[in-house]
Amino acid sequence: MTNREILQIAMEQSAIDSHCQVDDFLSEKSTVVISEPNPKARKYLELPFFCDLTFYGNQIVASVAPEIREEVETYLAKFPPEHCFETPNMHVLEQILQKYGHKVCFMAEYFLPDMNLLRPLPCSYELRVLFPQDFAGCYLPQWSNALCEKRKHLDVLAVGAFDGEKLIGLAGCSADCDTMWQIGVDVLPEHRRQGIASAITSRLALEIVERGKVPFYCCAWSNLRSSRNAVKSGFRPAWVQLTAKAKEQVEVMNQ
Repeated sequence: MTNREILQIAMEQSAIDSHCQVDDFLSEKSTVVISEPNPKARKYLELPFFCDLTFYGNQIVASVAPEIREEVETYLAKFPPEHCFETPNMHVLEQILQKYGHKVCFMAEYFLPDMNLLRPLPCSYELRVLFPQDFAGCYLPQWSNALCEKRKHLDVLAVGAFDGEKLIGLAGCSADCDTMWQIGVDVLPEHRRQGIASAITSRLALEIVERGKVPFYCCAWSNLRSSRNAVKSGFRPAWVQLTAKAKEQVEVMNQ
């Protein structure tokens, strides 16, 4: 796969998730559409969205509930697209959401592999490709980024770093949709800053590509440790996404 093909696949998936057209992400003006559920959407998304903004660098696609469509259109028309994701402008969106019992909840940056840079990286420890039967006993707190207890059936592949027979680092991927598998990574605290995370991330990404799928990586904008790992592993920023949730859901997350 080329970088252009990978980006096209990602935008096609985002179009499914947002209930829009691929060309909307490349438009000269922002687009607001009504969110709809879709069986081909990424499995962890809760659809329909009340308000979700997706930005590939040109213009924003907002996938929203009907009752806030006009107000979100006004918001997007008022500010440059990149400023719609940051304060102080984002407070305007927050005021709109609060009238309907919602708040900004998730703000994430997504990465795609750069096929000119993706390559196996060296590691001082043994790396092993693992399958579901191999990591069935690894649904533990220390591996909660690499594997997801709630969606075990989607965890399809992993790469582990081993010190003898002790697992010290794990990169896992979930088959979140038909074409794209998401990577998550954990390294035991005492083994960090040794290049283990980038070694298992890059190796897993290559294993995913070999299976004809697009690997993607996600982290919060403030998670510099994770974003640095993505870049070191051969990934580059591709799109950003802001998602609102009901006030009650946000409060539960904050407990």
